[in-house]
Amino acid sequence: MRRECEQGGDTVSFVAMGDLVGMAYRRGYAVPAFCAWNAEVIEAILAAAEKLSAPVILMSGPGEFPVLAPASMAAVAYAIKARYDTPAALHLDHGDSLEMVGQCISARYTSVMLDYSARPFEENIEALRQVVGMARPKGITVEGEIGRIGKADELSAEGGSASAYSDPAEAADYVRRTGVDLLAVSVGNKHGFYRGEPHLEFELLSALHAAVPVPLVMHGGTGIPEEDIRRSVELGIAKVNVASELIHGFRGSLTAQWQEGRNLWTPIALGEAARALTPVVEKWIRVTGAAGKA
Repeated sequence: MRRECEQGGDTVSFVAMGDLVGMAYRRGYAVPAFCAWNAEVIEAILAAAEKLSAPVILMSGPGEFPVLAPASMAAVAYAIKARYDTPAALHLDHGDSLEMVGQCISARYTSVMLDYSARPFEENIEALRQVVGMARPKGITVEGEIGRIGKADELSAEGGSASAYSDPAEAADYVRRTGVDLLAVSVGNKHGFYRGEPHLEFELLSALHAAVPVPLVMHGGTGIPEEDIRRSVELGIAKVNVASELIHGFRGSLTAQWQEGRNLWTPIALGEAARALTPVVEKWIRVTGAAGKA
């Protein structure tokens, strides 16, 4: 059953991410989470999700807020979501401060992530305890991260130069002490475009799944083979983040249009670039098994 998140006494059109991901976790599929940085991209994602009757997550964070601050991003997302019935969540991805988390909660995001994975373990725990205290009374989902998910290339906005695998015992302690609803893990996945074939540590993922009583999240979905995504879902991954593939497709469309001398009027070019993302969104909805699950 879908439970709509209520804030300020008003029923809102985005649902708590924990509801979408929890359902996926129990039923053996994953919900794709897509980087969304403007109105055109938000519309393309929601339209594809509705076409395929799939739940989706719109995510934005420090990499997108230079375009639209949290309050403006949420206002745009809510205005567009009002025209679509497909269940969706609005998620803060890789929040970098408690202040940013607070801004997104005030803006009616239905899920927040504070990424303190590169900080000392106890500092990570204490900060996420505070986030849970801020978010849970409002029905907002909280995602944490244990281990460090680095970058596969030098272009990605997220992640550091090095990765550190998640430790199952640490992960179990972290979830118990923070109360987070979802846990992002590092098992060989990285942000950006992989230079070679990505290698996921499935034995480690299986151990994390056994140790942790909440759904697991895979960051860095771009470039991971479809069969590895499906196997990861079998081992507890219930949310898969996709950003680099969308950004690459958007940039590629704009570059092609301008090199061909077409659509030099920027609004037209932006619209075409956003529509070019539809096949990417539809592919990930099918790969994660979310099609038909709305």
